[in-house]
Formats: sequence, C-alpha cells, structure tokens
Amino acid sequence: MRYLFTCLLLGLAFSASAQRSSRADRLLEYQQYQVNKNYSDSLVAFKEKLDSEAMPDMNDEEADYYDGRFYRLFAPLTFYHSSASNALRMESKMKGIDPINDEIDNTLLSVYLERPDLVVNSERRLRKVGGISNDLIAPIQQDVELTEKVEDVKVDDVVDTVEVVVTKPNFWTFKGDYFLQGLQTYISNNWYKGGESNYSLLGSITMEANYNNKQKLKWDNKLEMKLGFLTSKSDSVHYVKASEDLLRLTSTLGLQASKRWYYTLQLLAYTQFTRGYKSNDYFVYSDIMSPFNLNISLGMDYSVEWLNKKLTGNIHLAPFAYRFKYVDRLPLSKRNGLDEGKHTLHDFGSQFTIDLKWAIAENMTYQTRMYGFTTYKKVEWEWENTFTFNFNKYISTKLFLYPRFDDGTFRDEDHGYFQFKEFMSLGFSYSF
Repeated sequence: MRYLFTCLLLGLAFSASAQRSSRADRLLEYQQYQVNKNYSDSLVAFKEKLDSEAMPDMNDEEADYYDGRFYRLFAPLTFYHSSASNALRMESKMKGIDPINDEIDNTLLSVYLERPDLVVNSERRLRKVGGISNDLIAPIQQDVELTEKVEDVKVDDVVDTVEVVVTKPNFWTFKGDYFLQGLQTYISNNWYKGGESNYSLLGSITMEANYNNKQKLKWDNKLEMKLGFLTSKSDSVHYVKASEDLLRLTSTLGLQASKRWYYTLQLLAYTQFTRGYKSNDYFVYSDIMSPFNLNISLGMDYSVEWLNKKLTGNIHLAPFAYRFKYVDRLPLSKRNGLDEGKHTLHDFGSQFTIDLKWAIAENMTYQTRMYGFTTYKKVEWEWENTFTFNFNKYISTKLFLYPRFDDGTFRDEDHGYFQFKEFMSLGFSYSF
C-alpha cells in the first residue's frame, strides 16, 4: 500500500511539472507572436504615413513626425556603433543635443541587449558594401526644350480589298519506279568450258496513284509493266524471245475499321504483252489475253509499318474471292486449267496478298509480293522477291527470285507442280 501511494505522488508531481512546462511554452510562443505582430503593424502604419503623395502639404509638426531618423527602427535590424558608444561613454558630446536621436539609440540598445537574435546586419558590413549617400537639399532641375507640335498623320479609312483563296486539299499521291537493265555475255567458240554468247534487256515501269481523304476512306492503285528480251545463237528459230512479260493492275478500295485495319474490296487483273516461246520451238506458250485473270475479293487489309517504318506495305486477307480466267488461244486452254475447247473459267474461293518493301540499308532494298488463291480443290501460289543494290541514284543491279506453285496445270516429271524463275541484271533505274 505504501509503494502504491508513493507511485501515485510521483505521477501527480510529473503531471504538474508537465503542465507548468506546457503553459510556459505556450506563453513564450504567444509573446513571440505578439512582438512580431506589433512590429509588422508598426511597419505598415509607418509606411502609410511616409507615403510620398502626402508629403507636399506638411506643416512643421508633421515634418517632425516624418523625420527620416526613424529609419533605423523600421529597416532590417542593424547594429549601429553610435548607439552603443553613446551609451557606454561617461560623457558624450552628442548626448542632449538631439533628444530624438538619443531615444532612437536607447531603443536600439535595449533591443540589442534583450533580443540579439533579431540583429541581422552590422554597420561595418554596410560600409563595406557602399558608403551612405548624403540627402539632396536642392531639387534637381531639368532643362526641357519644347519643339513644334507635330502635325497629325492622316490615316485613310479606305482598306484595300483582300482576295481570299481557298485551296481544295489534294488527297492524291503519286509515285513510280522505272528501270532499264541489260546483260551481255560473250564466249569464244574455243572456250574450254563451252557455252554461248547472249544478250538480254529488261525494262520495268511501276506507277502508283493512291487516294486517302484522312477520313477512313482510301483507294490504292498500282500498275506494273515488265518486258524483257534475250537472244542466243543456239536458238535458230527465234532471233529474240521474251524473258519477262507482265501487265498487272491492282486496285484496292478500303474503309478504315481501326488504326491499321481496313475493310477492303480488291480487284486484281493481269496478263502479258507478247507471245512466249521456248528455244527452237514454234509453239506459242502464252500471248496477250492468253491467259487473262481477273480476281475480285472481299476481305480486310492490314497496313504494315514495322522496324521504325523501314518495312512498309499491306497484307490483304479475303475469305471471299471470285476469279475469272479467259484464254483467247484455244490450244492453251488445258495448259491453264480450263476444259479443252473452253475460253472461260469461273472459280470461287479465298485469296491473300502480301506486298511489302524493306529498306535494309541506305543502298539496299528488298521488295516481296506473295499471292495465293485456292478453291479448296486446287491451289495457285506465287512469291516474287526482288533485291535491289543501288550504286548511286541512277545505277543499280537487281536480283529477282520467283518460285511458283500451281496444281491446276500439267505436272512436270522433274519439278512436279513447282516452277522457278531467276535473273540478275545491271543498268539504269529511277524512282520518284
């Protein structure tokens, strides 16, 4: 019981001590707040009294009231030597001469002693910065010379008519690619490996006209024309024969479904320019409109911009496709998958087309086109690959690789339904 009573007394003592400490802290905070408030209020009041616009009509009493010696009380608190020296000297010549100045010194000295933490500057530091300038007694007079009045400038109220020209936006873009390349080989009759001399020439024109109104509608059109010839001494029947022959139009109308996808209707038509022969053979294997293919497909297109826009193009996927095939030369009907003696063929199925261009390097590009059509009974597939190496703006060399599969034609004993074509050329090229 005695220990319990002792603990209770100690708790009461600590609580009373804490309360006294808390009240002392609050009292100190209130005193500091009151000093700061009084100081700021006095500065505001003195600033209003020293307003320059109130100075001209002062009498003598007001002039004493606006005395500039009070500056030291309201400027940032500075330690002045005169305040301390006048108070510490036994006899000072300055005492009693200026009562106002003595009161200011006494006020500053009391602040120095009681609140030294408020002193932010010293007279010595101020003198290092710069001397105190003397007050100007005489007003500054300025010589003002009057000039003759400038005549008013007359401003015409008439405003010239402005012709506003509104230019209709052009949503069409055009581009093209042209090249003419050739290859010549000479081999003497006694060349130890044999062979024969030959000449070849290849020309190509690709033109594009594309429409895009930036409001979900686009229409892309591409026309491709290629024609190449070669000669060889071993062919005694034909002086020249076609090595490359293509006339193809691709037109795609698209309605944007999302950022990259479009609902598309595509038309693909292709044939060739001239007759196709084999060496020492009179039979015509192809001709203009023999065959002629017209494909109409409905599907979706995906716009490709990959590898920091170095790989561009589009992918066309069409689950609904119709193909019309026409062969003008009846002897070629069966070679092109038609019934013997028939000129036309109608097929329904699905189709896809991948058309991409890749800028591999500054002087090297790769262009590919993959096409496929199936009726779910037979398949036609082809893959065109063109590598272009540019020596400068106008000289380039091209490597062309073209595998193809078509099980609607005759089956070859060596290659089956697969076909392959390759050539390499060097010559002139131009793009815009």
